[in-house]
Amino acid sequence: MENLLAQVIGGAVGGAAGGKINAGGSMGNIGNLLAGGVGGVAGGQLLGGLLGGMGGDAGAGMDLGAMAGNLVGGGVAGLVVQMVVGMVMKKMRG
Repeated sequence: MENLLAQVIGGAVGGAAGGKINAGGSMGNIGNLLAGGVGGVAGGQLLGGLLGGMGGDAGAGMDLGAMAGNLVGGGVAGLVVQMVVGMVMKKMRG
């Protein structure tokens, strides 16, 4: 559960950053946060599957390394998804 929360938070921060970087493709604050959050979860799950599940041992408590990896992975994926969706929306608007 903590991993999913870290991915959503990282993705939302990445989406907000993507909206600031690409002002022409920004979808507003809420749109950037939503696109980033969805991208963060999707990218974080994909990254976790590729790297062999960075979940850590549930009995040992919270693994800070895995948490940081989920935050960064979710942030990067959220940034990428927001940028792509923003560019598509910009093209659709004309």
